[in-house]
Amino acid sequence: MSALPTSIRLSPESEQRLNFLASQTGRSKAFYLRQLIESGLDDLEDYYLAADVLERVRRGRERLHSAQDVRADLGLGG
Repeated sequence: MSALPTSIRLSPESEQRLNFLASQTGRSKAFYLRQLIESGLDDLEDYYLAADVLERVRRGRERLHSAQDVRADLGLGG
């Protein structure tokens, strides 16, 4: 896995909080930033990808299937 160097600007308050957390725990700021990004990325993907599907549904570009049709297609009764 290759690392991608990235820089971000934090508000002074966030920078101060991150510095304090790192100093109190002995972990690096990079460790906590990676944790935040990795955990938050799942939520962001869920939100934005779902919003994209919803927009396609609203525009009639995404096919919908009722629960009854899916159960019938799977042979689970209607």
